[in-house]
Amino acid sequence: MQLQFLGATDTVTGSKYLLRNGHGRVLVDCGLFQGYKPLRIRNWTPFPVDPAQVNAVVLTHAHIDHSGYLPLLARNGFRGPVHCTPATYDLCRILLPDCGHLLEEEADYNNRHGTSKHHPALPLYTRQDAEQCLKLFKPIKHGKDFDAAPGLKGHFWPSGHMPGSAFVRLDDGERSILFSGDLGRPNDLVMKAPVTPDGADYLVIESTYGDRLHPPVDPLDKLAEVINRTAARGGVVVIPAFAVGRAQALLYCIYLLKQRGLIHHLPVYLNSPMAAAATEVFWRHTDELRMSRTEYEAMTADVRIVQSPDESRELNARKGPMVIIAASGMATGGRVVHHLQAFAPDKRNTILLAGYQAGGTRGAALAGGATSLRIFGEDVPVRAEVEQLAHLSAHADAGEILEWMRKLPHAPKKTFITHGEPAAADALRQRIEHTLRWNCHVPFYTEAVDLT
Repeated sequence: MQLQFLGATDTVTGSKYLLRNGHGRVLVDCGLFQGYKPLRIRNWTPFPVDPAQVNAVVLTHAHIDHSGYLPLLARNGFRGPVHCTPATYDLCRILLPDCGHLLEEEADYNNRHGTSKHHPALPLYTRQDAEQCLKLFKPIKHGKDFDAAPGLKGHFWPSGHMPGSAFVRLDDGERSILFSGDLGRPNDLVMKAPVTPDGADYLVIESTYGDRLHPPVDPLDKLAEVINRTAARGGVVVIPAFAVGRAQALLYCIYLLKQRGLIHHLPVYLNSPMAAAATEVFWRHTDELRMSRTEYEAMTADVRIVQSPDESRELNARKGPMVIIAASGMATGGRVVHHLQAFAPDKRNTILLAGYQAGGTRGAALAGGATSLRIFGEDVPVRAEVEQLAHLSAHADAGEILEWMRKLPHAPKKTFITHGEPAAADALRQRIEHTLRWNCHVPFYTEAVDLT
């Protein structure tokens, strides 16, 4: 058995792991690269293996950095099954077509405004490509064995990161490997805690927050402080948020703050049809959630859903105080970019970053203190207050990762550390080696390792 790392090395995006055995090839996760241009260019380069020669794809969860390359893989010849949990399938039915649509919109905008070096600018793939690839999906419930490919058994366990997210264990009868995907947190507001899966000979573990611990601060206190301070100025709180997971957590937090009288009543806009649709998916899979149906109905009753592009543009002309939650979470695209263009220049407003910001994204630039943002070919000044709400992260921190690893039935022969910036991945390696005395390795892009 051989494992090749085709993404999520030295970065938190582009997760792809190619597993070869004597019978074929299985790709675990199939994500898009995001952030720095050298990473994004990889999305356009030929796939390192003929897609037609990949027997199957297994998804840990639906986020675009884990699933977003699938439409291109299928368009270029992949015809095998895509194994995932039912909730992951439900969310991919929303996320993948929306991603294709955004790529088409971006190309169209660039062509109309001449803001691309390519003539004409083309989308990486289309909405139709995404809808076609969905025909390949084969949902499988958590806790049920499945045939991932000839000679390879698979199994899913809930990982607590988002509905449908899973630890994936693959076994060829002689050796086994466990993929963490994105590891959730034990005390998340929305999701139930990650379970402890069966052990494996090899482990691939994420390291998004491998070099830090989440602050021991109640996220509700921080969120209330930001909203009240901005509202007192008559400003707008713009929150770039991932449409799946983060948007729902933010809505729940705002609901709790209103219920407890910690913030004044003010309009809350969810400017993401995808997030609105994803919120409905959450309640089809309540067995993975801490919230009740009653809380969900109360939470959504006071939220104003923005559907059309015209409604979105009208929102830019409104005055505060108000809260706008819009995708994407790292401000790489989507409606939130238009809101940043409209609200970032006004010092009364606040841009609240509510999750991890990968290097090379607008979100990372804001977190780093950027005084301007490049948006649609123009430099937009940033005079608004910029705050971060790291406490809402759906990723386990370094300590939580180690606590989860300690619960595994036995130490793996080797642990591969991926899905982290270089500093985070190496810090987690050192922490694991020092604390658990496990054999660790931080792989490089396209590296292939024999699992013997």
